[in-house]
Amino acid sequence: MSTRAQQLRALARKVKGFMPDDEGEALTEIGREAGATFPGGAWLEVGAWCGKSAVYLGLAAEETGCVLYSLDHHHGSEENQVGWEHFDPELIDPVDGRLNTLPHWQRTIATARLEETVVGLVGSSVTIASHFATPLDLLFIDGGHGHDVAWADYFAWTPAVRDGGWLLIHDVFPDPADGGRPPYEIYLEALANGFSDVAAVGSLRALRRD
Repeated sequence: MSTRAQQLRALARKVKGFMPDDEGEALTEIGREAGATFPGGAWLEVGAWCGKSAVYLGLAAEETGCVLYSLDHHHGSEENQVGWEHFDPELIDPVDGRLNTLPHWQRTIATARLEETVVGLVGSSVTIASHFATPLDLLFIDGGHGHDVAWADYFAWTPAVRDGGWLLIHDVFPDPADGGRPPYEIYLEALANGFSDVAAVGSLRALRRD
């Protein structure tokens, strides 16, 4: 492993986030395969939080000359708000009192020296998708896990994945006792509509468009 890869791996492990490191490292390996297949291509992640997954994917994008678009409105999902399980008071903006992860994401990407490789998109996933014309070689869905939000992300972005391109979905739990249904449901939908399984690491599923 190169010194650069070791540095980014160590940084990613320190970033706030909900992705286990073995799943993050799987993102890097899948990204390397995608980048080797489609060098110089365009990737997009839905759900950026503080930049943990962007570093794991950004390492592979940098190595293969690809660009990762990292999309989030940066105000968190329902479970991240005050009174919910994953609320973090350190992420509250002192000016307006809302959760805001954008400054943390910016700091992560700057510290990683990935600003030429990882491009932030801030706003509504569906709105941005409606104006985004670039075909995607890799799409990572890890945004809100509520029913309406997860399905909206799936329908907005999967049409952009090119033939042979990768679709990655996080927090896929076959057993309802382990996690919410929407990521698992969109995973099944993808399998029924032109995607095939490639790999599974923890709750991360990797598929490719046939």
